[in-house]
Amino acid sequence: MATEGGSNNGLALIVGALVVIVAILAYFYMGGEAPDAGGSPDVTIELPAGDK
Repeated sequence: MATEGGSNNGLALIVGALVVIVAILAYFYMGGEAPDAGGSPDVTIELPAGDK
């Protein structure tokens, strides 16, 4: 009776490995570093001319 959970343990190992692999790939895909917050962004908002 102690071996009934064997297939579930294997499935959990596979799912866990896939989660780790996806996390590592996402880390490298997103650049692996936090963006530099030293500068200020240059944002321009232009509204369309309308009747008042």
